[in-house]
Amino acid sequence: MAKNRPVPTIAAVLIARDEARCIVRCLESVRPFVDRMLVLDTGSSDGTPELATAAGADVHHLPWPNDFAAARNHALDLADADWNLSIDADEWITAGGTLLRKWCGNPVRLGAVCVHSEDASAPGTGRRNWMPRLLPGGVRYSGRVHEQPVSRLPHQRIELHLGHDGYVGTQVARKQDRNRPLLLAELQDRPGDPYLLFQLGKDAEQHGDLAAASANYAAAYPNVPANVSYRHALVLRHVNALRKTGQAELAFAVANWEMANWPDSPDFFFLLGHLAFERAQAEPAHAAGNWLPLAAASWERCLAIGERSDLESSMQGCGSHLAANNLAVVRRQLAALGA
Repeated sequence: MAKNRPVPTIAAVLIARDEARCIVRCLESVRPFVDRMLVLDTGSSDGTPELATAAGADVHHLPWPNDFAAARNHALDLADADWNLSIDADEWITAGGTLLRKWCGNPVRLGAVCVHSEDASAPGTGRRNWMPRLLPGGVRYSGRVHEQPVSRLPHQRIELHLGHDGYVGTQVARKQDRNRPLLLAELQDRPGDPYLLFQLGKDAEQHGDLAAASANYAAAYPNVPANVSYRHALVLRHVNALRKTGQAELAFAVANWEMANWPDSPDFFFLLGHLAFERAQAEPAHAAGNWLPLAAASWERCLAIGERSDLESSMQGCGSHLAANNLAVVRRQLAALGA
């Protein structure tokens, strides 16, 4: 008779500092689905450790090492579980927690979960990113900031969904001055690394420095392999930054070059519609004959594709209500022009 396999242990592993606002929400969302919760506090002064302890977490302390990978790896060592769900305090499980136990009983791989990040600049929308967060014991991180797990194991998506509000309201300011020095230090060790340049572009964009954002995206773009998960996001941000910094011709050139790569991306065609619509405003003599029809066709394509929550860095609404609203506007303009 075959022996029963031991049930694997699952730990939720967090690093936290001054997260009293949200630490309990996070822990309460994961508690039903894991065997233990490990919080590594890196210097809170707002009662975060006490709140985490009261919520049932095993709390440890470490002076902030100025390195996210080092902190996460220390927490993973302390957790000592067969599987680790790496989650941040400003995240919480919204769906799929019941899948964890069965998923961790199957062959070893890295689990990519869907993180839904609220967008402070566009209320009612949000970005969806698939991130490797469910890690077999022994897998560790690399990178001072925007750290990534290092493993040759395959990645597989699990329909585990996390909410994330860490870039909403006052939360943005807390992170703005933290990440850039770490990214620049990492870039010194890995000059020209496109992922770091991409992250520096995002950081500059959050600071409102669109010129620096565009420069970093432009530097990253030629060197990004076709198969990396963040390429879709980079293309969109690169084109959008060109658009916002008055480089419409170059934005169209990059969009035309990339179009064949994203035939089923509502986000791509949503952005193309904006490029065409803005060109119509800038060139009214050609609006009815060229630019407004292109904008309409782009947003019609968004609706034909529909929502793509499976697509990395997709924005909620590009395949539905946002495109529909824009399409209604451009159709009214076309009707007014008699086109």
